Amino acid sequence: MHFDRPRRNRKHPAIRSLVRETRLWKASLIQPLFVWEGGECLAVGSMPGIKKLSVKGLVQECGDLVQLGCLAVAIFPSVAWERKDARGSCSLDSDNILFTAVQAVKKSFPGLMVIADVALDPYTDHGHDGIVDSKGHVDNDASVEALCKLAVAEAGIGVDIVAPSDMMDGRVGAIRGALDNAGFQEVSILSYAVKYASAYYNPFRDAVGSGGNLSLLDKKSYQMDPANVREAIREALLDVQEGADMLMVKPAGPYLDIIRVVREQTLLPLAAYQTSGEYAQIHAAAQLGWLNYKQTRDEALLAIRRAGADLILTYFAREIAETSSS
Repeated sequence: MHFDRPRRNRKHPAIRSLVRETRLWKASLIQPLFVWEGGECLAVGSMPGIKKLSVKGLVQECGDLVQLGCLAVAIFPSVAWERKDARGSCSLDSDNILFTAVQAVKKSFPGLMVIADVALDPYTDHGHDGIVDSKGHVDNDASVEALCKLAVAEAGIGVDIVAPSDMMDGRVGAIRGALDNAGFQEVSILSYAVKYASAYYNPFRDAVGSGGNLSLLDKKSYQMDPANVREAIREALLDVQEGADMLMVKPAGPYLDIIRVVREQTLLPLAAYQTSGEYAQIHAAAQLGWLNYKQTRDEALLAIRRAGADLILTYFAREIAETSSS
């Protein structure tokens, strides 16, 4: 009796490698980095191994990443509380810590691609991604106007890829127009096209100090409902129409089905953000001895790639680069 024997393709490590369908490439991983105004590097308690870096520390870290063959970083500012206000005014200050940091990195490593978020949450005292009106609602159009100014300012100090992470309606088209009108036609837009109102963001908010009062902060009026799939397609296609160069799904691991469905709807490069909460989960379970750290880390990243992500923003990027030859 004849029957198929798929195990023949699994019998030896060399054969398994030859027929492997999905691979992790360090060139497809982007390391998120946090920078603050302090002179020392400060550990982020909820994210083992991750620090808020001084500008000097950030430049050193970027140098290490370049040596390891990493091609891009995403830089997030941790803004001093006294500089925050309801409108995120310091986002446009010339001595904004993000601007200082990006300029230092680009001066030292001009070939390293620098990505910066376009959102107001690091700069607002309430922690929202936009401007709050007198009724306590996030004002979409006023926020988009502020985001356009921030995107142009980021482009002006050397950011290669601006990444609107705010989920305001119409912001991709408005930012594209603002960049083009300011002479930054070559600056790319990586849109957080599909960003869910997720519980996986809290360690990140700890790192950048954007949590405000976490018991009261509610972003569900602009970030997506975790129950929805069709809405993800709608959001992604709108951003394609408005001129995004790349799309992103966030979170990644709990939303593999969303990565797949968006991948099937567009030819644009697709990124996924393995969030701070996903990173913290793996570390916490490994520290308790419940999971093998390296195997779980690699499997989680491989699953994101397998689902259809071309690029992954992950706090594991440096670790993977340290052990990868390609």
